[in-house]
Order: sequence, then C-alpha cells, then structure tokens
Amino acid sequence: MRAAPPAIGNGQCPYPGAISTGNPVDIAAAEQAVADLLTAIGVPPGSEVSAGTPRRVAAALAELLDPPAFDFTVFPNTGGQRDLVIARGVPFTSLCAHHLLPFAGTACVAYLPGDQIAGLSKLARVVRSAAAGLRLQEEMGQQIASSLEESLDCAGAGVILAAEHRCVTARGARAHGSDTVTLALRGALREDPALRAEFLMLATSGGGLR
Repeated sequence: MRAAPPAIGNGQCPYPGAISTGNPVDIAAAEQAVADLLTAIGVPPGSEVSAGTPRRVAAALAELLDPPAFDFTVFPNTGGQRDLVIARGVPFTSLCAHHLLPFAGTACVAYLPGDQIAGLSKLARVVRSAAAGLRLQEEMGQQIASSLEESLDCAGAGVILAAEHRCVTARGARAHGSDTVTLALRGALREDPALRAEFLMLATSGGGLR
C-alpha cells in the first residue's frame, strides 16, 4: 500500500525552487529593516507613515512568506475516474523573487487519476502553498505539477498560471494590463497530444483563466 502523502507547509516552504527562510519571519527585525528603508527613501521621522508602516509591512510579508500547513488528503478511486479532474480559477498571490513586488493571478490545475483521487480543496491548497515565499512564476508552475505527481501517483498533471506582475506593469516596461501565462505538463498530459489539447481547451474556455 502506498504511504499517505506528507503534510505540506508546516511553516516551511516545501518547494525547493522557492526562496524561504524556513523559519517564522523575525517580525522585530523586519520592522526595523522597513523603518530603515523608509528613512533611506526620505520619509520624515515621526510621521504617521514612519510610525505605523513598518509594523504593517512586516505583518504583510509574514503572511505572504509563510506557507499554510495542510494534509494532502487522497481517497481510493473507487468510482473509476479515468478522465481529467480540473480546478479552474484558483486565485493566488506571491512575491517576485527579483523585485519583492507582488504578482497575482489564477491557476488551472489538472490531473489524470490513477488509483487515487484528491480531496478537491487540496488542489487549491497546493497552489496557495506553492505561492508562499519569494517566487518565480515559471518555477512555481513546475513545482505544483511535480507536487501533484508525487502526492497522487497520477497518470498525468497539468498547471496553467496566468498572473499580472507589478514589476512589469508598475515599473520598468510599465506594460499596463499585460499578464504572463506559464504551462507545466507531466505524464500523459505532456505525451498525448489529444489529452493536452483537451486540457488547454477546458482550461481556457468560459473564463477558466481570468
């Protein structure tokens, strides 16, 4: 019998490509660092911003960087589901590893069941957990697909991420309204052209990605 999948999260980023402290955020040190940054960019000492912003920024970073723990629940595939299972429009927010600016969007997550099926909420939880930390979208999608393969021992997995990056829209190129789409495929979804086409059609039809 295959061992149950381990808990994911537990305060540490489970994805090797993510940059995470592996420990809870040092709130006091983070507040001081933000206060120093505000001084460096010319915020007057004693202002409301200098007084309250360090605490708020440290709390926001702790929330974005700490992956929530959960158990990846699986069930026997007693119903014989052998077609795609897809969760569409799963929202996520992460921090760009290059600029510390947020990127946010939606994920479409699919797998082709073998002998096990996932608790439906777990597909969304994998996305949320993978988004924690300082991330690159390309790596995030690949790691979600790998996590599904490992946790479900499935015949195939696919992940599409569509996100707006503030480092692209608010600075640099200032490409307002643009988004970035990445694709990660495993197993049958990579090897079978018909199955791949079915996944892409279902993922993008009817506002599946938005």
